[in-house]
Amino acid sequence: MEKIEVGEIFTITDEENEDQEVEVLGVLELEGTEYVAVSFVEDLREESEVDIDIFFLKIDEEGDISAIESDEEFEKVSSAFDEILVDVE
Repeated sequence: MEKIEVGEIFTITDEENEDQEVEVLGVLELEGTEYVAVSFVEDLREESEVDIDIFFLKIDEEGDISAIESDEEFEKVSSAFDEILVDVE
């Protein structure tokens, strides 16, 4: 399985079935599971003072990317990324 790198850009499909390009801002492994922090490329390119939305995704053993299902898991991942992602500006 190919490791996802910071700065990599890939396409995900959102709730409206629209393809969105996201850029990887951070990668971490937590309790044996790999997670990535991503943001929409469009938001990152707009050099504004608007807060950038950051999303956390889970990578399974096959390298497939999925959403984090539980609030508990999200909180754990969010806290861990807070420690490694200082301002992304």
